[in-house]
Amino acid sequence: MRRYLLAAAAAVAVVLAPASAWAAEEEPSIAHVEATDDGLRVLVSVPVGVEVDLDGVTGTLDGGELDATAASAGSEGVVQRTTILAMDTSDSMARNGRFEAAKAAALTFLDSVPDDVAVGIVTFDGGVRTALEPTSDRAAAETVVNGLALSKGTLLYDGILAAVDLAGTDGQRSIVVLSDGADTGGDNSLAEVTAAIEETSTLVDVVSLDQANKPKAAAALGDLAEAGQGQVIESTGDALAEAFAAEAEVLALQILVTAPLPDGFDAEEATVSITLPTPEGDLVASAFAKIQDAPDSDTGSTAQPVNPDDGWQAPSWALYAGILIFGVGLVTVAVLLVPAKAQPMSIAERVTAYTGSGPARAREEEKPDSEPMLDQAKAAAAGVLQHNKSYEAKLSARLTAAGSGFKPSEWLLLHVGVVLSAGMLGLLVGGGNLIVGILFVVLGFFLPRVYLSFLAGRRRKAFNTNLPDTLQLMAGSLAAGLSLAQSVDTVVNEGPEPIASEFKRVLLENRIGVPIEDAFDGVAERFASKDFAWVVMAIRIQRQVGGNLAELLTTVAATMREREYLRRQVAALAAEGKLSAIILACLPPGFLFFLSFTNRSYIAPLFETGLGLIMLIGATVWLLIGVFWMSRLVKVEI
Repeated sequence: MRRYLLAAAAAVAVVLAPASAWAAEEEPSIAHVEATDDGLRVLVSVPVGVEVDLDGVTGTLDGGELDATAASAGSEGVVQRTTILAMDTSDSMARNGRFEAAKAAALTFLDSVPDDVAVGIVTFDGGVRTALEPTSDRAAAETVVNGLALSKGTLLYDGILAAVDLAGTDGQRSIVVLSDGADTGGDNSLAEVTAAIEETSTLVDVVSLDQANKPKAAAALGDLAEAGQGQVIESTGDALAEAFAAEAEVLALQILVTAPLPDGFDAEEATVSITLPTPEGDLVASAFAKIQDAPDSDTGSTAQPVNPDDGWQAPSWALYAGILIFGVGLVTVAVLLVPAKAQPMSIAERVTAYTGSGPARAREEEKPDSEPMLDQAKAAAAGVLQHNKSYEAKLSARLTAAGSGFKPSEWLLLHVGVVLSAGMLGLLVGGGNLIVGILFVVLGFFLPRVYLSFLAGRRRKAFNTNLPDTLQLMAGSLAAGLSLAQSVDTVVNEGPEPIASEFKRVLLENRIGVPIEDAFDGVAERFASKDFAWVVMAIRIQRQVGGNLAELLTTVAATMREREYLRRQVAALAAEGKLSAIILACLPPGFLFFLSFTNRSYIAPLFETGLGLIMLIGATVWLLIGVFWMSRLVKVEI
């Protein structure tokens, strides 16, 4: 198993994916990109109140200049624009005149939206109805709005899914959802609807009506807007008209930028960047979108999903850095494949080869069948450790204390593999978020050390627990007339682990000239056992001044047994306090982790606002202080 882990650790790759988000209110954004036989067409949404010099608009495609021409999207109706109004017609809309306000807001939207935008209407209550197919006939739309009626139920998810289907697949498609309640049950779940929105790349803005006291419903609407790269607009009945007018104004202010594709351009995906000159300075909107694809059989266009650049994207030098890292990786693999000379075993390794389960001997026996690439990787890791003897000694001591069969070079190779694998997993889990990747790298760095500490602690506990019985066994052997070395051999044959393997090492060290007291000191040092250090001190004094060693070991064993009994009694009495401390320490981060999957929008302000970050840091500090004091209160020294 160790060989497979090391082999996997020797070849790990890191995948980087940029994050994206839909339009921010203060910045321009690219709403739609499509490529036709005539060239590239880009729809740019401009912030309200910004005056753009259309003659000065420029653009780039993957850094290359475009021969761009800009015009108002309303005057140049070459790109199909479709907007679907998904309106809640449940009975709850009748309260406080909401329904009349909603119809008035829809009429305001129809009056303000550009003439070239096709508007469709979907209503949802206890059923879902397509009240109006997408059309530019505003009179027909007004007739439908005026004839809307209320009914029981709120099939929110089914209604939005019907709006997504009604929007079609051509041109820029957007949905404006108006709702005052949560979904009351239907054929589709929230996950299915958000998946459909993401798959069709339909823009979704949600007008949330009087839902300040409905956190669950508001969170669901937030998930829908996030999937559609839009926003949630919280409104009241009196402000509905303003909210819908603002939605119409976004469409009215859009700019259409057209440009022929550069000669020889054949990339399937590229970064489109549009620069808008304004009196206050240039504004830039960027997006990563597919450019070359199979054209639609009817329109000849290749309308593609857009990933706006409002989030983090890799800088231009990242490509060259990736090539450099790839080259370094190839050189490293080539170096690892260079045959390495076999190194003779040291005295310590020869001693270890004959103790316990004999991992070194097992390695010697397995060497002819081992993988060449893995052997070279381990040899390279050993060469790194040779330049840092102090770290190699510490690492060897940790592995020995944990009873691990790994060599320091093997463990170093495995540790590096765990760190790189954790980083890759973090980037995949976080969708390319570098912060999440770094957190996973830190976790991967400390996890192997924690694992070794856990193994060492468990082995130390087993040693201290079995030590009184072992001393009693030695005392009985000495009383029967055996020598100290023979009594140690009795423990090797009949004693429990890990004492048997450690005492076997004592015998081997004694046979190559190490005094048995010094060999015992090595055992006490490896297990950091004060009890056994006192035993070694007693043995050393007895061998210098004489006396009955069997009786001495019996007395020491009885004392240790009483101390172990007291230690267990104290542990039982303190168990309730320790369990309470663990629960109190794990509850806040555990609940945060739970909410991050079940209701992410509820905790989003903690990570997205300055006040939230301050509160999060403060809570972490106070939690750490509380954990420290609770650990001190329940810890009793015996």
